Amino acid sequence: MKRFFVLLLWACVACAATARGEDGLCGPAEIRPKPAAAPARVRDYAPVFELCVKDGVSRLAIRRMNVDGTPLILTVDPQSLQTSLERAACWRCAETSDAAQAETRYLKTLRPPPDPARPAALVNAGLIHGAGAGAFVTGDLCPSRKRLDRSFFEKLAAQGPRTPVTLAVSGAWLQRHRADFAWLREKERTGALAIVWANHSYTHPYVARLPDSRNYLMRRGVDLDREIFETEKLIIAQGETPSVFFRFPGLVADAELLERVRSRHLAPLGADGWLALGLRPRPGSIVLVHPNGNEPAGLRLFQRLVETGAMPLPLRPINDAP
Repeated sequence: MKRFFVLLLWACVACAATARGEDGLCGPAEIRPKPAAAPARVRDYAPVFELCVKDGVSRLAIRRMNVDGTPLILTVDPQSLQTSLERAACWRCAETSDAAQAETRYLKTLRPPPDPARPAALVNAGLIHGAGAGAFVTGDLCPSRKRLDRSFFEKLAAQGPRTPVTLAVSGAWLQRHRADFAWLREKERTGALAIVWANHSYTHPYVARLPDSRNYLMRRGVDLDREIFETEKLIIAQGETPSVFFRFPGLVADAELLERVRSRHLAPLGADGWLALGLRPRPGSIVLVHPNGNEPAGLRLFQRLVETGAMPLPLRPINDAP
């Protein structure tokens, strides 16, 4: 009987430690890639906006889900913009609002003050230029049958350990290029690159010769939530964490589409340095290339700018840009 009570006491202490996170079970969740499809692993996926607290630390939860049977939340640090997947049971959460969080850096990133010098435009909505010196390198992985340009990433990594780069991933690209995605993850794991995973929609809809106003995500019948959430679920199922950034296909969006993305607590990401279009970077530029095999001219120009010293340095993480 005495041994029974000792075991019971030990179990209670262990449970309390878990609730406080003292045994490591309340650290960020690690998802291992598996052959199973994302819908079978990532279930009950839903947008939320909650203020969550654990051990005196506050985060904002923007998604709830169940991954491999474990309830998780996708959280955002409201000041650094860093996202993490956390075990829901370890946090105390309550619904919040944009108004209640208006003074956080995160909400100011989502809803920056209007710039009267910037006219309303259908193209390149959202954050197009960052604060400070250097440049913010971003690469779009639109759907493509071509191989990932791995040499670009090798040259990028040669800039130094943990070279920052933001990759805007489309779900259709990830479905076809899981080996390439795993290769990129290995570059991140070894410290060669520091990758932020942005959302670039699931299907990246596009029809040649259609005007922008009726193309991309502006096409009639596009299910925006599916475009957003299915991509996030794929990224999670493949072992990575979605960021707060969303890049519109073609950089095309109107005011209504912009607001719908922001309502899902994603920050639209544009660019003022799309290299293949002849836009030269300047200090603070958000540089855009396509390392998916579809735009080699932009990659060649990037390398030339680096070699000639014309690329603003240092290369900086996108979370520093807003």
